Amino acid sequence: MDKKIKRELLKSALKAQENAYVPYSNFPLGAAVLMDDGSIYNGANIENASFSLTNCAERSAIFSAISDGKEKIKALLLVSNTQKTITPCGACRQVINEFADGEIEIIMVTEKGGKEKIMSNLELLPGAFSEKSMEKNNDL
Repeated sequence: MDKKIKRELLKSALKAQENAYVPYSNFPLGAAVLMDDGSIYNGANIENASFSLTNCAERSAIFSAISDGKEKIKALLLVSNTQKTITPCGACRQVINEFADGEIEIIMVTEKGGKEKIMSNLELLPGAFSEKSMEKNNDL
């Protein structure tokens, strides 16, 4: 990935992380998605006292892009305030896969330590449930 684009994604994710609503976990995350038209959308995790209603940063960013009429993700960057990089949760992996433009980079970074790990959506969710999974004669 182009270093300039990666810097823009990181800047966007860090800005979103500042707006995370995390009164219960104190675990702010920020995400930025690069869409197939070059636009960037960001999102923060938003908690709720009813924990099942919490929304992750990755899904916040993706849903914002899709709500704005965008269609396919080219890359996603996730930033955390942890010592080690973290991966998207299972629900986010499924949503990423749904809107990914084929195999895409998922870049996971730490805000202070500068650690980075890159994996593809297919590495993070092998055998993902997809539209093909619902076909009667699928070979999955």
